[in-house]
Amino acid sequence: MVRRIVVALGGNAILTTDPSAQAQKKALEVTAEQLMPLIEGNDTEMVVTHGNGPQVGNLLLQQLAADSEKNPAMPLDSVGAMTQGEIGFWTAQAFTRAMANHGLSAYPVISAVTQTLVDENDPAFKDATKPIGPFYTEEQLPEIQAQFPEWELMEDAGRGYRRVVPSPKPLEIIEAKAFAPILASGSLLIASGGGGIPVVKDGNGYKGVEAVIDKDFSAAKLAEMVEADELLILTNGGDVFLNYGKPDQVHLDTVSVAQMRTYIDEQRFAKGSMGPKVEAAVSFVERTGKIATITSLDNVENFVKFGSGTKIVP
Repeated sequence: MVRRIVVALGGNAILTTDPSAQAQKKALEVTAEQLMPLIEGNDTEMVVTHGNGPQVGNLLLQQLAADSEKNPAMPLDSVGAMTQGEIGFWTAQAFTRAMANHGLSAYPVISAVTQTLVDENDPAFKDATKPIGPFYTEEQLPEIQAQFPEWELMEDAGRGYRRVVPSPKPLEIIEAKAFAPILASGSLLIASGGGGIPVVKDGNGYKGVEAVIDKDFSAAKLAEMVEADELLILTNGGDVFLNYGKPDQVHLDTVSVAQMRTYIDEQRFAKGSMGPKVEAAVSFVERTGKIATITSLDNVENFVKFGSGTKIVP
């Protein structure tokens, strides 16, 4: 029986300490090889999503540095589309090579530039929280604030300060209805990169807005819309723990969605790291009655062989 899985990649799957295109391509080649156990049995239809926060921020800086009347900087939604395209291109190349290495080259790898519908009245537009771009030290803040006075900057996970932008919740993946026949053909699909390009309704069409959508919430919505059997969120930190990093930390193995919702309400997970991933996984299970798993990219083989990871079940 063929199952359908949506895999949400964490930032370490693409960007290392070297932000060059060559280094990011190399990181994705390693990532693609690590994901091969998921599809080697020819019994899985896979959709891959990815983040783009660092890439969006870096490209925005490049745009602003070259901004002029004849060569104006592109807005955030367009920069999101540009990074979605480049990462999709790199990812497609990486998976094409990995699939050929594993004798799975009969079907193509397809990367789709994806739009995500949001509510223009979402409260998130009045409360920027999503970090993008590079980290800045406290000593760099005055210079950055003087250079970009309209930016909102926030401390991020103890690693420095980053620009933050609105992050509305995804309502719909615009292109999702077209994905079913692609997956049924056996193709590997890369979609909803960086959470998708945020758009709002505009008459008979859509228009982009200045925001970045959380990639895990978008992956959960995409998994719901393509009727996936499972959502797999791969994180830098691995499985989910209560009291993470403390002497009394507790590993969560298989947890009911009701119990995990209680932990969320009790604010047991860090808002800037594991919290959104757990909330996204829970939303998928609540809406579909299917399973969501959170683990690390390095644990994929054990996930396939032994089902390891933090599983959220109905």
